[in-house]
Amino acid sequence: MVRRFSLLGLAVALAGLTLVVPLRSSQAAELAGPTADQLRARATCASQLSNGKYAPDDGDSRTIKVCKTGTAVHWTADLDIDCDGQRTTQCSENTDPSFQPDTSFHQSDGRPLNSAGLPFIVVPLPSSVWDYHTAGIGGATVAAVVYQDKVAYAVVGDEGPTGIIGEGSYKLAQQLGINPNPSSGGIDGAVVTYILFPGVTASPIESTTDITTKAQSAATDFVQ
Repeated sequence: MVRRFSLLGLAVALAGLTLVVPLRSSQAAELAGPTADQLRARATCASQLSNGKYAPDDGDSRTIKVCKTGTAVHWTADLDIDCDGQRTTQCSENTDPSFQPDTSFHQSDGRPLNSAGLPFIVVPLPSSVWDYHTAGIGGATVAAVVYQDKVAYAVVGDEGPTGIIGEGSYKLAQQLGINPNPSSGGIDGAVVTYILFPGVTASPIESTTDITTKAQSAATDFVQ
């Protein structure tokens, strides 16, 4: 026997279905954030913010300038490993001979940051060369960090020596595919681009979800 369905019955059946419409490639790309190449191409140093230049490591020549392009502040340097903060399996006196159990900025509960679990970058302490406060940057300011074809989102989490620039947490190095070992890791050369977005902060500073959401949105605006 042939079964016949009424239009009403068909409508009721369809009402329970969820229509899935695939994203256009442009929509998907926007949700994923800009690529490493897009960010590098935009960070052209429209103007120099620093009064002079920084060295990548102690004793090296000062070759790195801090720049501003649009509303973003950026520089390209090496990446040394910051393993300071909370003691973990990855970061402690046992793994890092220069380990310090504190960071310049703290979590919402007052504890130091967790270098092994939080992607953060290090800014130089204020000096005559540059004071990051004057650029609207502070603890929890979000950033996009670029290495090769990878983009990682991070926050400003610690301060370093006045004459040196180019440092990030264990977790940041790990996300970029760089050896995060505090004794033997990091990467030399001007190969990592740090792009900070003044006025955009993660809350709380340790929220990786908020970091990614806000930094990705700021990075997308930056390349448009």
